[in-house]
Amino acid sequence: MIAAIIPARGGSKGIHKKNIVPFLGSPLIAHTIEQSLESDLVDATYVSTDDDEIAATSREAGASVIERPAEIAGDRSPTEAALLHGVEELRAAGTEPEIVVLLQCTSPLRRPTDIDDAVALLTEEGYDSALSACEEHAFFWNDSDNGAEPINYDPADRPMRQEMDGWYRENGSIYAVRTDLLEREGCRLGGEIGIHEMPRQLSGEIDTPEDLERLEAIARTSGFEPLVSEAPPQ
Repeated sequence: MIAAIIPARGGSKGIHKKNIVPFLGSPLIAHTIEQSLESDLVDATYVSTDDDEIAATSREAGASVIERPAEIAGDRSPTEAALLHGVEELRAAGTEPEIVVLLQCTSPLRRPTDIDDAVALLTEEGYDSALSACEEHAFFWNDSDNGAEPINYDPADRPMRQEMDGWYRENGSIYAVRTDLLEREGCRLGGEIGIHEMPRQLSGEIDTPEDLERLEAIARTSGFEPLVSEAPPQ
């Protein structure tokens, strides 16, 4: 059984109630829930939350809810704690997930096929875990005690950008991990790790009001089609 878990705690400093803030006319979390429900490989979709309003919104969107204890819903609580708690709750209810898919609703510009392609890296390619990422062709530097130092190129032999080896930037959208590895190592990534590449324009994350506006603009201009209908006016 493949279970998607969407972590959505109530506390948020950058944007109040960020997980249910309107995005493209619907609650932000509803987009990720619908993408998971439309996935061919995900068997069940759960939202892990400590917040009653988020729980109600999630149920309305079609997800089941895992009530997350306050002690693992703080600002510094690791996401893995919510995943491990979710696995415990599912197991207690008689469900044994073999693979856990972590979907972060603050990275809403994914497609159901992105989820399926990431999961298929485990089910078909044999990887132990996988993440979504976008390729970057950029010049990276590190600001050290000895001054700025290049990371991925030699300034004395500056390559053309199209000649550079691409680096992959983790975009925070999708993670998939075998449950036994998650429980053994307490980490969403481990063993042999696969990468599902997503387009850069669909790889943004929402942390601030400016991010929210930017991703809405990208969605409207990139041809991204939201799966949830715009909520009717109240």
